[in-house]
Amino acid sequence: MLRGRRRGGGLARRGGGLGLGAGIRAAAEERIGTRFKMRQRFFTIGDRFFIENERGERAFRVESRVLRIRTTLKFQDMQGNDIYTIQEKIARIRDTMNITDAGGNTVARVHNALITPLRDRWNISVPGGQNLVARGNILHHEYKILRGGQPVASISKRWFRLRDTYGVEVRDGEDALLLLAITVVVDMMAHAGR
Repeated sequence: MLRGRRRGGGLARRGGGLGLGAGIRAAAEERIGTRFKMRQRFFTIGDRFFIENERGERAFRVESRVLRIRTTLKFQDMQGNDIYTIQEKIARIRDTMNITDAGGNTVARVHNALITPLRDRWNISVPGGQNLVARGNILHHEYKILRGGQPVASISKRWFRLRDTYGVEVRDGEDALLLLAITVVVDMMAHAGR
């Protein structure tokens, strides 16, 4: 089960966030929780990136470090405490990637289960918890992460106007940072070699 660490909330909008057309669509959609703003391919050597909530407030930060054989992404709270880590081996495209906690324990393992031109499916194993599935159009950032057929996160480019930006809406009560890390892993694996 995902632990209950999350930030943000509410329906407030800020200029440059949700556009008028997107706002009308969003109002028609059923909200499940808090939306966060993510950038595609935002990691560069030694970069620090802030994940913002839909009001433009910094909610989490991600530190990127590149060593000889791997890239390491550290997902942190705003005080700089490491919560989750992703390590990607540069030399090879992987079928599976792990997300570990600050103690080095694997908290999620992402596997590519099915790739088709219009729909992908990714399995997410959660040791000691209920497994997840990411299903939809991964390459175009229009998909959901499901547990037992119920959405725990929804990913869409429609919510934000910025070109290389997509939103991740996390159901209230879920571990938002873990679901954001899972989204980054799926993005990295889906776009590897592209």
